[in-house]
Amino acid sequence: MLERGLQPEFRAEALAQLRAITGPSVEHGPGIRDLRQLLWASIDNDDSRDLDQLSVAEPLPDGSVRIRVAIADVDALVPRGSPLDDHARLNTTSVYTAGEIFPMLPERLSTDLTSLAAGQVRLALVIEMTIDATGVLGPSDLYRAAVVNRAKLAYDSVAAWLEGHAPAPPAVSAVQGLDRVLRLQDEVAQRLRQLRYQHGALTLQTLETRPVFAGEQLLDMRPERGNRAKELIEDFMVAANGVTARFLAHRGLPSLRRVLRAPERWSRIVALAADFGTTLPGTADAAALNDFLLSCRRRDPARFADLSLSIVKLLGRGEYALEMPGEASTGHFALAVEDYTHSTAPNRRFPDLITQRLLKAALEGRPTPYAAQELQQLASHCTQQEDNAAKVERQVHKSAAALLLASRIGARFDAIVTGVASHGTWVRVESPTVEGKLVAGDRGLDVGDRVRVVLVHTDVERGFIDFERIGHDHGE
Repeated sequence: MLERGLQPEFRAEALAQLRAITGPSVEHGPGIRDLRQLLWASIDNDDSRDLDQLSVAEPLPDGSVRIRVAIADVDALVPRGSPLDDHARLNTTSVYTAGEIFPMLPERLSTDLTSLAAGQVRLALVIEMTIDATGVLGPSDLYRAAVVNRAKLAYDSVAAWLEGHAPAPPAVSAVQGLDRVLRLQDEVAQRLRQLRYQHGALTLQTLETRPVFAGEQLLDMRPERGNRAKELIEDFMVAANGVTARFLAHRGLPSLRRVLRAPERWSRIVALAADFGTTLPGTADAAALNDFLLSCRRRDPARFADLSLSIVKLLGRGEYALEMPGEASTGHFALAVEDYTHSTAPNRRFPDLITQRLLKAALEGRPTPYAAQELQQLASHCTQQEDNAAKVERQVHKSAAALLLASRIGARFDAIVTGVASHGTWVRVESPTVEGKLVAGDRGLDVGDRVRVVLVHTDVERGFIDFERIGHDHGE
């Protein structure tokens, strides 16, 4: 982390500020609504304690649905320019490694005092949206409120229930009426998703892996797959981030947008589609690309994650960009949305905390707390630090993977090419799901190609996993 310009420890000044915080913010005022009576619930990973958002649904007489998304008011306890804010501004993100989590804010804040923990009264910024029967977003609003999380829920158990594979989780059954509210949210989320697909949002299914431990012993790197509950939250967050971006624009304030430009390697995406018998346009076209992805998922669902990974690599990484009022938006190519910011995870992403402060300034009629030049610098810094954090996470992940494979030198695997650059070619294998460098036989390969490889070397400390291609430079 230090080599990448990230600070793993909190300075003494930040810890002193933390000790001086006696409890959660209990701010009251005419601009803060009391929404504690609503059936709010969180849905996150089983072990998540830094709960940034809650959601709730309410049917309306005309057949539309009012969706409210509550975002933890982190700014209430972490003022701009304070030592804790300085640490968050430096790192800009929590860093999640296989061995340890390095939170952007101390755990006493992110998992307690600023977390929307079950049964606790917390301040939040609420994004209110009206969605009609076709998934079209109608009137929206944004305001501050006091909320209470009625149930801390987990993705897997909620998804199994929504899909009819398991009974309702006990936390759902314990709150009268919560089951109906969650099913209504699920219906609305599917409407939102379907409409985004019609507008060209990409259907992607990438594999992320989590380390599996037995005590201190690493046993596996197990892939995590999407499910209906994860999609529900993703759909609401995309919609809420769009409302947030437009809210700031309509009030004449700048914003930090999350953008993904049209892919520079579109020609390689065209070539990859051609290998599957599909002709894509010569210029980047999200709708055409999504039609291709959908057809591939129908034909070969088992291998769709591999194709998705190839497309994700070719699309490139998102970035933060300053948008001033009245400027044309770059948009987000993969989500097929023009107005998009990051606002829904202020406990673990600094751009979201910046956005929260901009929103509160807009609500209170104050001038922007950040000048345009400072926001421009922050956009670049947050993009760079996000990349640095990802490199740290990958490096530790690779060390864990190298540890798993250290005893399997000479083993052979089917692999897919996941990256090609001037300094090397990378491939991913399964069981365990790990990525390594192709040190021989990489000539002529590109992202998405399938190869047979043999494991020739591992270095746990440096996180190196080296493969050679079989049947090319080396005979079978």
